[in-house]
Amino acid sequence: MSESMKEPFLDLSNGDPPSPDELDSQVQRAQEQLLQLKRQQEAIEKQKRELEELSRKQEELEQGRAEMIEKLSRSLVVIERHTYETEKRVEQLKSSSAAFTQHLHNLERISPKTWNNGDLHRELSKALSAVDDARAEYSKSMTKINAESEAEVLDPVSTTDFSDYPADDGHFVTWFKRGLAFTLPLIIFGLIVIAILFVAHAAFAR
Repeated sequence: MSESMKEPFLDLSNGDPPSPDELDSQVQRAQEQLLQLKRQQEAIEKQKRELEELSRKQEELEQGRAEMIEKLSRSLVVIERHTYETEKRVEQLKSSSAAFTQHLHNLERISPKTWNNGDLHRELSKALSAVDDARAEYSKSMTKINAESEAEVLDPVSTTDFSDYPADDGHFVTWFKRGLAFTLPLIIFGLIVIAILFVAHAAFAR
């Protein structure tokens, strides 16, 4: 505190009363001291408000920091798990896509019209095997993909045994012609043998 503040506001000790000039001087010093005290009080209050605001911000920082550290840490674990599951699913879908593409290519290459009669049974077995392989791959992939999806992504494969149903007229005629072409030489050969035997038997009978 300044020396002026240590001085009494008014010197009213016993003695001769102050002169008007001295009294005015003491009043002026007292007013200056009051003004200085008021300024100091305002400064102290301002500093108090600043400290309170600083304390509030520091508390807000600590709470927000702790909250976000917890949330970010937990979120990273969740994101990593979902990332792993997503990458695994993407790899599965890529694998299924590659397998489906290969089976589709194999099935599209099947052309019964180009088969030779001598290779009919072998080609038919190969074609049926390709269909069975494609159906098995589709069923395996469908089970995995649909199990990890909220909705059904792939339609179930039909388990119908097509051998229980008669073929349509076009296929029947085709297979009949091929069977006839395959067995006709044998039939003609048999007829020739029977005719020779008949002629020989007639000759011996004379």
